[in-house]
Amino acid sequence: MARTPSLARALLTGVTLLGVLGSLAACDAQTSDSTGTGMGTGARSKPRPITPVAGCAKGWTDPSDRSAARRPARCEPGAPAPKPLKKKTKVVVSASTLTAEYLAPLRIGVAKGEFSKEKLDVEVKLLPTPDALPLLAKGDVDVQYAAPEAAVLNGIRQGFDIRWVAGNFTPAPGSKSGFWARLRPGETADGVSLKDRTVGTLIGKGSVITYPMEKVLSAHKADVDSVRFQQLGPAEVLASLRNGGVDAAWLLDPVWRQVDGDAGYAFLGGQPRGEPLGGLLFGPDLLTGDPDAGVAFLRAYIRTVNTYFAGNYKKDRAFLDDLGDVLKTEPDTLAAVPSLRMDWEIRAGTVDRLQKAYATAGVVEGDPLPEDQVVDRSFYAEAVGHKP
Repeated sequence: MARTPSLARALLTGVTLLGVLGSLAACDAQTSDSTGTGMGTGARSKPRPITPVAGCAKGWTDPSDRSAARRPARCEPGAPAPKPLKKKTKVVVSASTLTAEYLAPLRIGVAKGEFSKEKLDVEVKLLPTPDALPLLAKGDVDVQYAAPEAAVLNGIRQGFDIRWVAGNFTPAPGSKSGFWARLRPGETADGVSLKDRTVGTLIGKGSVITYPMEKVLSAHKADVDSVRFQQLGPAEVLASLRNGGVDAAWLLDPVWRQVDGDAGYAFLGGQPRGEPLGGLLFGPDLLTGDPDAGVAFLRAYIRTVNTYFAGNYKKDRAFLDDLGDVLKTEPDTLAAVPSLRMDWEIRAGTVDRLQKAYATAGVVEGDPLPEDQVVDRSFYAEAVGHKP
C-alpha cells in the first residue's frame, strides 16, 4: 500500500506547508490527466453493494442527532465479523501522538489482532499533523488519525483526494477535557475575562477546537481576534499553563485532572457532548485505489470499538492494564477520568460549523466546501451493513 516517503519528505525540506500543498496538487493534476483515476474526486468510481451485517442492527444513528444524550452506534461484541482480504495488505497510519486515550481503539485493535484478522498489516507512525498531511495526499501514508483541521480543508480545495471517513469520540459526562484558564487574583470561573490573554494549543487557530473555543471565548468577553495563540507541543501545554507561559489552554484526558480542584484554575467549557470532531482521514490509496482495504480497515476498527469500548471499559481492571501498556500510561492515571464515548460516526453539519469557525479565525480561503467533498460515510456504512 504505502510508498516510500522520500519524495514527500524532500519536498518538505525548506518550504512551507502551503508550498508543499501547491507542488503536490500540480503533480497530482498531471497524474489525474494521465491515468483517469485522478486526485480530488473523493469518491469511488461507482457505488458498492451494501448488505446487512450480522450483529449490527444498531450500527447506525441519525447523523442529524447531536444531542448529548445520544447513544453512539453499536454492534454486538465481535461484530462486524472479519472478511479477510484476498492478500495481505500493508496500511500505514500516522498520528501526532501515540499515548492519547482517544487513540485507544486503534492501538488496542493492532495489539489484539483485529486488523490482522482482515489480513491487514498496520504500521502506526508518530508524525506531526503538518508533516503527515502531504504524505497522506501522496499515498505515502494511507490513514491519518487527526481531524478536518483548516489545513486539511485547504488541501482538499487544492485537489487532494482526502476524506474524513470516521469519527473518534465524544466526551463522557463528568469529563472536564477542554478549555482551562489560570485565574488571576480575585477572578472566578464565571467572571474571568479572556480578552488579551494568551491561549496555548497544539495547532493554533486552524485546529478543530476553534469551533467549541469560540463559544467559550464569547462567554468570557473575547473572540479569536482578541486572544494570542501560542502553539505548543503535547508535553508543553500543561507546563506552560502552570508556569504562566500561557493564560489558558485546551487540556485533554487525563491531563486536566492535574489542575482539577485547584482554586487557581477554572474549567470553562469543552467539546460538544454529542459531536465527534476528529477521527480517521483516508488518502487516495484507500479511497479509490483499494477501497476493499479501506472497508476492511474500518471493519476492524469498528469491531474493536464494539468488542472492547462499548461502555465503561475502565471497569475491567485486566483491560485497563492492557490499555495502560499500549498507551504507555499508568492504569491508575487512566482510571482517574471517565471512559470516553468512542464514536465512529460523523454528525451532519459538523464540517459546516468547523468551516464557519475557521473563516472567523481567518485560516481558510474561498467559499465553504460542501460536506460531500470532505466527508465520506460510505466506508463505515458498508462495514456495518447500513444503506444510507
